[in-house]
Amino acid sequence: MFTLSEEQVRRNLGIDELLLALEQMFRRDYQATAILPQRIQMQIADGTTCLIMPSSDPAIPGAGVKVVSVRQGLNVNGDRVQANYFLLDQATGRVCASFSANYLTEMRTAAVSAIATRFLARPEAKTLGIFGTGRQALAHLLLLTHTHHYERVLTCGSRESQSQNFAALAKTDHGLVVETVDPGTCAREADVICTCTTSKAPVFEGRLVREGTHLNLVGGFQPDGREVDDSVMSRSRIVVDTFEGALAEAGDLLIPLRMNIITKEKIVGDLHQIVSGKLVGRREPTDITIFKSVGFALEDLVVATLLYGRLCLLEESAVQSPEPPNPVSRH
Repeated sequence: MFTLSEEQVRRNLGIDELLLALEQMFRRDYQATAILPQRIQMQIADGTTCLIMPSSDPAIPGAGVKVVSVRQGLNVNGDRVQANYFLLDQATGRVCASFSANYLTEMRTAAVSAIATRFLARPEAKTLGIFGTGRQALAHLLLLTHTHHYERVLTCGSRESQSQNFAALAKTDHGLVVETVDPGTCAREADVICTCTTSKAPVFEGRLVREGTHLNLVGGFQPDGREVDDSVMSRSRIVVDTFEGALAEAGDLLIPLRMNIITKEKIVGDLHQIVSGKLVGRREPTDITIFKSVGFALEDLVVATLLYGRLCLLEESAVQSPEPPNPVSRH
């Protein structure tokens, strides 16, 4: 069995391969995929939620389960989220690989947002705005600037000091110039907006969002929380990753639906329908488009299978080389 740490996953997960694998997944019809309509959630401690996400797919073939704990406040090591993935041999049910899955989750989430942005945003988008300064915000910065050239990148955290630290990290570690701005400026001037926060209340005034803007709503995964207000939701064409997950978990949708601010008809399709060309997400340059992401288990299975294939190739090369290029644990 392969066992990978966060750093080993980071070294073995290529961005272009990740984007290609996930786009191919969204292109195909995955009705035969076995996934639950929403994640299993349970409280395992005061302030800590455990999420369990199993999936199997005959097209891969493969099966696996991700286990995530989300804690309110900081853990001892500073991370609120702890994720692990277990890839199963579909024939025997035995675990063939286990991955520390924080980086895996961040990158697959940001990759899906990048794919949605390519299909929904205006091609001439020049300014990227990111709300949030955590690991998911950094993943979105890296993936979206990898797939499109932006003339400006804006960041807005809950505190100015966090925004400044995020901008410094982007410059020092990744060579990216990021401007720190207030919420109104970020909402008003960005052509593409990514909300990667833990907020349960809207993080900017939706009336400030200009026509033609595309938004990726990423941070909210519970029915009682939202990152954007009624104004922007009521003006937008909305696309989801899956209808079942979004309509069970996404407070950004469920709250305005309950208040009759929007109807389900505002959700024009899921990402499979958009990427496969069955439906059109953006009809006019002036459309405001939203991609609401809650994540679903097949995304993790695709990435875990991609990693496993990489490890198998490395093991084959190690037979002919005394020092494999990316050593991994083998049990």
